Amino acid sequence: MNSPTTDPAAATVGQLIARGAAQLADAGVAFGHGTTNARDEAAWLVLWCLGLPLDSPLGDEPDSMENQAVAPASQAQIATLFEARIATRKPAAYLTREAWLAGVPFYVDERAIVPRSFIAELLADGSIDPWLSDQTRHVLDLCTGNGSLACLAAMAWPEIAVTGADISSDALAVARINVAKHGLQERVRLIESDGLAACPGPWDLILCNPPYVNADSMARLPDEYRAEPELALAGGADGMDFIRRLLADAPARMSEDAVLVLEIGNERAHFEAAFAELPVFWLETSAGADQVLLITRQALLGLPGGAGG
Repeated sequence: MNSPTTDPAAATVGQLIARGAAQLADAGVAFGHGTTNARDEAAWLVLWCLGLPLDSPLGDEPDSMENQAVAPASQAQIATLFEARIATRKPAAYLTREAWLAGVPFYVDERAIVPRSFIAELLADGSIDPWLSDQTRHVLDLCTGNGSLACLAAMAWPEIAVTGADISSDALAVARINVAKHGLQERVRLIESDGLAACPGPWDLILCNPPYVNADSMARLPDEYRAEPELALAGGADGMDFIRRLLADAPARMSEDAVLVLEIGNERAHFEAAFAELPVFWLETSAGADQVLLITRQALLGLPGGAGG
């Protein structure tokens, strides 16, 4: 006789999650697009496939979904989803067409990078607020991708006008879906721009999660990251190609007391080597204090090539 963990007719939500986690771990898939481990990713896929909230209780709570029985038809759908995750090596968000950032759902597909910026945390917890003033009116989210940070900025600051810019028309098509999804068409403007070329400003705040992955790291990326647009990741030999141009161009497009919030991922060493004399403020996130930094316009004016408006 089959045990409860192998008899399809007897499977529960908890058993399907455990089974899926084992499959993902055995297959050696890579994480980092919303989850960091096999169990969390399995829970995401199972709950999403069943139409259950992703924060559904799965422990010993009285309302836990852990022991809820799953119909055979739904089990088959879940099995197909796990098979696709393993066979394609695409991030789960591309399979579900949904990614969550700061507790907010966003549409995403292969035209845009899966949103995972730590800047979202800073928008949600108010860490950037002390750098703003009652004169802050215009915010630019550069390299907006699927528009998630632009939307979150508009949600965080209802009185501020937000512009999302990206060089990719494909990414902007996805961003438009999210602006409409959250009813922000009157608050968020989207424009196509190569860096700051089409973004004259002046901006009171610039948010930017740019392509910053260095060439050596790009060569070693797991397939899940290769499924994303390379344009959104590759930052040149030291990862600083886009950032060099941004920091040179930004001061002339910023208001006098403006600041730039920049995400650089694991490239702090390369950033500090490239901009050794630049005074910056490192901002604390769940990943530590070396992923996101803040630079004032005045600091940028001191860079070679920095120029005022």
